[in-house]
Parts: sequence; structure tokens; C-alpha cells
Amino acid sequence: MSSGTIILLALVAAVSVLGFAAARWGGGDLKSIDEWALGGRNFGTLVSWFLLGGDLYTAYTFIAVPGLVYGIGALGFFAVPYATIGYPIALIILSRFWTVAHNRNYVTTADFVRERFGDRRLEIAVALTSVLAAMPYIALQLVGMKVVFSQIGGVFAASGGFLALSVAFVLLAAYTYTSGLRAPAMIAFVKDTLIYVTVIAAITIIPAKLGGWAHIFAVSQDALAAKPKPGGILLGPGQYVAYATMAFGSALSLFLYPHSITSVLAAKTRGVIRRNAALLPIYSLLLGLLALLGFCGLAAGYTTGDSSSVVPMLIAQFFPDWLGGIAKAAIVIGALVPAAIMAIGSANLFASNVLSEFTQRHERGDAQTAKALTLLFCAIGLLLVLFMPVQYAIYFQLLGGAWMLQIFPSVVLGMWTRFFHPKALLAGWACGMAAATAMAVADGFTPNFTLRFGDGSLTGFLALYALAVNLAVSALLTPLLTRAGVHPGTDLTTAADYA
Repeated sequence: MSSGTIILLALVAAVSVLGFAAARWGGGDLKSIDEWALGGRNFGTLVSWFLLGGDLYTAYTFIAVPGLVYGIGALGFFAVPYATIGYPIALIILSRFWTVAHNRNYVTTADFVRERFGDRRLEIAVALTSVLAAMPYIALQLVGMKVVFSQIGGVFAASGGFLALSVAFVLLAAYTYTSGLRAPAMIAFVKDTLIYVTVIAAITIIPAKLGGWAHIFAVSQDALAAKPKPGGILLGPGQYVAYATMAFGSALSLFLYPHSITSVLAAKTRGVIRRNAALLPIYSLLLGLLALLGFCGLAAGYTTGDSSSVVPMLIAQFFPDWLGGIAKAAIVIGALVPAAIMAIGSANLFASNVLSEFTQRHERGDAQTAKALTLLFCAIGLLLVLFMPVQYAIYFQLLGGAWMLQIFPSVVLGMWTRFFHPKALLAGWACGMAAATAMAVADGFTPNFTLRFGDGSLTGFLALYALAVNLAVSALLTPLLTRAGVHPGTDLTTAADYA
């Protein structure tokens, strides 16, 4: 066994021990949903910074973004501005949501929708959409681990990495069940340190061994231009709208995901959320540097049909074995942390807002049910990796983002206005979900869709097209339902709850 593999196994074992030990951190009663799922709502600025960074910068960062740049060129850089413009949006939206959630003791976004609009079906729709959108995101983390294990070879690569992946899944599920949100919060400190070490090493070592950035860009341009669907290191005129809409649409959905909301609600104060909105863009520097590794893969002459393997191939070729072990551990641990938070957030939603008729809301019954559901959602993510073929791993997450954006009118707009009728919001949600799914299926699960009108066309992010359908239906039906005398639901929140 190589020194790199020993280091990888040692680091994964160490964070697994940390995950189980986290159950004793803070001394809370983990039978309580607030303690198990939200860390007692007591995380300060530093812990929240690492936790939010841990669930937002993931295997998606290491694997999918460089893989997309390797496959299609400059368009793959949409992730850099999307992560950047997402934080000003978060400053406004999440500060307000934290306040009302703190005052009303909410655990999920669907809790807010239930009390704001007084509609059980809309509550369930928001909860199920959030869970559905999180499943591809969990799968994306497992894709990252699978690629690393396949690269190591030997028993780790058996059945395409399935055996090693299953062991990692069992560890993930076990310490998440035992320790709740405290486990990924504690592990995030190690994960983020490993990420910084790996990125600095990659940007220092790999370009130098490939002849410098000028050579890398020149070779990448030629390689992208020769692809069946030609690309380039710069955006073409026909890609401007697609790039902008992917960045903006993804930014709107970023903080609606259950893992983001879970991390936010674990914060001690509103000030913690505001400070993190200012500090988290530091991570975007890493994202931009990592995306450049896609060009390094092109310059290295890789011809793999699996774009997700580009970064592990670069690590294997250019890093010394011991440093390669650290880098691979960063990818694996970078997948374990967000996958745990995603499973917890999804379990909260399903237990509190779908199964709440059969359990006591936010009491011990909810905690026990949520714990069991984390195991189920981790297993679903594993099955998605094994049986859902998608060309680029990032397309998993982008389709989930399209679904996630369909709760934007109910959750985000609902925090500022009660104009929309809950039945209209439900109809708009249904139309938006149908439109997003139909466009994705029609275009082979690629994130962009081309609208044709006369002799012209417009290619953009399908999530925004679906949101436009959603908003149009909601806005048109609201006055009709009001005139028809359909009860608009009872708003249990007050102006003071948002202050």
C-alpha cells in the first residue's frame, strides 16, 4: 500500500472518529430536534463560517466545476460569479429568514410557508421539492468519492469503486445518525484546511510542470475548438445569456437548499449570518483557481470520457505520493461533510413537514424519525450514483437547482409580501416543476434550453425559464381566486416576527 493511500485512510479514519466524538460537543440532549439537527442553534461566527463553507464548497468544487471546464470551456466558469453574487442575496434573504425562524422556532423553510400561508398542501410541496433537489446534490458528493477510489486502484476500485464507496457511506450515515449537525461542523475545520493546502499545492505545482499558463491556455483553446461541440477559453457571443442566467439562477437557489438553511438556522445570532455573508466570498477565490484545473487537464492531453476524473488524474500524475494522499483525502472529506448536512436537512423537512401528522412536531418523535431518515437519504444518493447516467456530474446539481428555484415565490417573496394566494402559489409551483423537468429531459439533462421564436432563438438556464412560468401562473391566478372568494389562508406571522 502506497504512502498516499495510507495518508488518505488515516485522515478519513481521523475525521470519522471526530464525527462520532462530536456527539459530546456542547453537552446538548441529542434527543431534541434543535440539538441534533441544528447544533442547539448556538454556533458562532467561526464555526458557522467553516460549516457554511463546508456545505457550499464540496466535491462539486473539486470534481464537477473543473470537469465542466474541461468539457465545455469558459462556460463552466459560471460557478465563480454565481457563488460571488449569491452572498449579497444571502445577506438580505437569510438575515430576514433567520429572524423570523428564530422568533417562531422554525426548523425548515416549509415551517415558514405553513404559518405564512396556512396551506398544508403548499407546505408539503415545498418540503418535497427541497428533498427532491437535495438528492442529486448528495449523489454529487458520492460521485467525487467514487472517482477518487477508482483512481487508487486495487480493492478500492473493485466494481468501479462501489465497495469503498459503500464503506464510506456507512461511516457517513453512522456518525450523522449519532452526532447530528455537530459531526459535520467539527469535521469542517479539518476539511477546509485540507482544501486550502490542496488548492495552493495544485496551482503551484501543476501549471509549472505543464509549461506555464500561457502554454496551458493555448493548448486548451485548440483542444476545445476541436471538440464535437466546439468551445473555447473565452465565451462566444452565443454563450453570454446562458452564462449570465446560469450564474444568476444558481445564485437565487443556492441558499434555499435544505443544507444551507440548516447551517443558517444553527447560527447563534442574526449578526453571525451577516458576518458570514461578508466572509464567505473568500472561498470563491478557491473556486476560480480550481476551475482552471479543467484547462490543465486539456493541456495534459487527457482524453477521458469521464470529465469527473480530470482532477484526480492530475493529482495522480503531478503530485508526490504523500501529497496526493492529502489531496485525495480533501476530496473525500469534502464530500462527507456536505453530504451529512444535506441528509440532515432533508430528514428535517420530511419528518417535520411531511410526516408531521404522525409524529409530534419538533419534539422527540421528530428527532428520532429524522435520524432514521438520514440513513434513507444517504442510501438514495448512493443509488443515484450507481444507476443514473449523466455526462457531467454537475448536471445532477443543476437540475436540482431548477427544482429548488420553484419554491422561491413561496419562501423568499413570501417573506416580503402576502400578495400571492396560496392556491395560486401551489399551481405556479406545479407548472414550474413540470416545465423545468420537461426542458431538462428534452435536452438530455443539460442545464440550458433554447427557446425559438420566428427566426430567432435564446439559450439560457432552464431554471429561470421555469421560474418565469411559475411566477406568471401565480400572479395571474391570485386575483382570480381572490375574486372567486377562495379563502387565502391564515397568516400566523406578525410584523414583529421579522424585526
